[in-house]
Amino acid sequence: MDAKTAHEIEQLHKLIADCPPQGMVFFGGAGVSTESGIPDFRSTSGLFNSRYPYPPEEIVSHHFFNENPQAFYEFYFDRMIAPDARPNAAHIALANLEAEGKCRAVITQNIDGLHQAAGSKNVLELHGSVHRNHCMNCGHTFALDEMIARHQASTDGVPRCDCGGIIKPDVVLYDEPLDEAVMEQALEALEQASLLVVGGTSLVVYPAAGMLRAFRGSHLAVVNLSPTSVDSQADLCISAKVGEVFSKLS
Repeated sequence: MDAKTAHEIEQLHKLIADCPPQGMVFFGGAGVSTESGIPDFRSTSGLFNSRYPYPPEEIVSHHFFNENPQAFYEFYFDRMIAPDARPNAAHIALANLEAEGKCRAVITQNIDGLHQAAGSKNVLELHGSVHRNHCMNCGHTFALDEMIARHQASTDGVPRCDCGGIIKPDVVLYDEPLDEAVMEQALEALEQASLLVVGGTSLVVYPAAGMLRAFRGSHLAVVNLSPTSVDSQADLCISAKVGEVFSKLS
């Protein structure tokens, strides 16, 4: 790590230390989990650059799920499920900041549940979670391990309930709206924050990215390998991996 990045991390540490109790909110994306071995969406090795008969953007859409669940689940279990992934330094540091009374909420675009696995309690999952699944016919709910088992036992790879209905993950697909209750909680957290830290997200996925307009606090910091649309408004921009940065904050 070069001297410039080390100095920027010291600045971020001071911003966090100086913010009032419950004054920090973290808004994160796929880059938070790449250090746990989960691929992001837009890097050269990400989901949107993988090779499938259909573009990944189409595969993870609501209409594609309804029309071709077999192809959807082939991609879903191959590229979007990582049951062995474990929280990295960023997840752990954010859980510690919450326990210390600094971090009010983690707003995440990720669906992997790693923030909760690290110990964070107030996690607002804008795009849902792979750990919650339900039968589209009877509404029965299934945990991730049950979902995987039914996928493996199915002759066509489509997980089904005992009633015969297809089991759908509670993740927000393209063409589907965000959960209004979660959005309201996220907007409230942003409005109340004194310090907003944006990490591991390119801020190009809407409406999630547009929610940052609700932030009216004193300080904005960005930790991301590539530039974002809010860099010009930020007090601090650190071009580094989120886990590497947060591992130095303790």
